[in-house]
Amino acid sequence: MKNLKLSELLQDRVFTLTITILLMFVVCSIIWPTKFPTFDNISLVLLNLSIESIVAVGMMILLISGAFDLSVGSVVAFAGGLAGYLMYYYGVFVPVAIIAALAGAALIGFINGWFVAKVGINPLIQTLAMMGIVRGLALMLSGAGIQNFPETFNNLGQFKILGLQSPVWFMSLIVVVFSILVSSTIFFRRYYYIGGNEEAAKLSGIRVDRMKIISFMLVSLLAGFAGVLLSARLGAAMSTSGQGMELRVITAVVLGGASLLGGQGKIVGALLGTVFMGLVSNIMILARVSGYWQQIVLGLILIVAVSVDVLLKKRGGVKPKVYLNKVMNSKA
Repeated sequence: MKNLKLSELLQDRVFTLTITILLMFVVCSIIWPTKFPTFDNISLVLLNLSIESIVAVGMMILLISGAFDLSVGSVVAFAGGLAGYLMYYYGVFVPVAIIAALAGAALIGFINGWFVAKVGINPLIQTLAMMGIVRGLALMLSGAGIQNFPETFNNLGQFKILGLQSPVWFMSLIVVVFSILVSSTIFFRRYYYIGGNEEAAKLSGIRVDRMKIISFMLVSLLAGFAGVLLSARLGAAMSTSGQGMELRVITAVVLGGASLLGGQGKIVGALLGTVFMGLVSNIMILARVSGYWQQIVLGLILIVAVSVDVLLKKRGGVKPKVYLNKVMNSKA
């Protein structure tokens, strides 16, 4: 019985990733005792991963439903650029500019979701095309960069509480809220059912197409918020923001327990995945590893994460979490 419980724990990606992160922290603290375990370094790691963690929460929900979005990095640049453009060139009030940026991001998600759910375009093709379109829009808005924003906007991404900058607190709040929603509400639990067996979900009365559109809108909305937050933190909107983020976010989410086949994953796993990626980047910086090698390591981590997921699926070690009872008793 004890062996069975141990094997179940070892199959839980959240558990194994937590242990791995703790071991990494201990080892690195021994190797770099005056550099790694300091408050300044850890707070910097958290700040650097906070933006991607916000996007990873939305990506986790999308992957649970059996889809993914390659346009999130472009949406980050677009939302920050749109807010900056409205404030700098038209003097739009900060709250209005932020709402407009979030609405624009949500619209991009709606378009992605509509073409995937209603037209039947593969998510890879649809979001890859949207990635290029939105990056072009971000370049048109931001150009070489927009600066000199109102202080009230910059403060959104720069204020500190207990020595930690605001993006860390926004990240924490979003992770907590969506962890509760995904684990405790019938609406979000339906995404496990959709990812586990879409046809059965349709037969049970779930409005799968509508749920898919909402999930795409949600990940774009969170990416838009992350983009606004990033521009506020930097005090500038740049068209290059978020480049390569889609790869890093998907890697982190798969590491955190999501499956490319859908039907499994936890929000806390998305956070742990980004923490792991953030620690790897920090370790390579402390070890003075070339930036070129950092990209290679990132690619290798993605290959390993996906390979582990596929092997576990083949061996039947991990099964999608399908919440049938509550789902069958209600309609989306």
